Amino acid sequence: MIISHPIIKTVLLLICSNLFMTFAWYAHLKNLGDRPWFVAAICSWGIALFEYLLQVPANRIGYTALSLGQLKVLQEIITLSLFFPFSYFYMKEPLKLDYLWAALCLLGAAWFMFRDKI
Repeated sequence: MIISHPIIKTVLLLICSNLFMTFAWYAHLKNLGDRPWFVAAICSWGIALFEYLLQVPANRIGYTALSLGQLKVLQEIITLSLFFPFSYFYMKEPLKLDYLWAALCLLGAAWFMFRDKI
């Protein structure tokens, strides 16, 4: 079965964990802006717990097939891939050309980190 491959499992778990983390880090800016910071922090920690329950196994599984550097770059690519639609659709932020430049930089990082696997 294809989902049993450690890199596929890692990517799927990291995508799920990053969805939780993006909301934990940024959704309070939209939803709890009128509340004290510690209320936002407690809510964010509650959401982040689910992120860690997915992220820790993702890193442990991923480390069986990827180097630490590859795992980190993969994490950042997934993070920004999810952040761009989150900021546009959920936070209603305008898209900027800077997102394209950041994506190109990540492609460069991916190339250097994964070129031995290509």
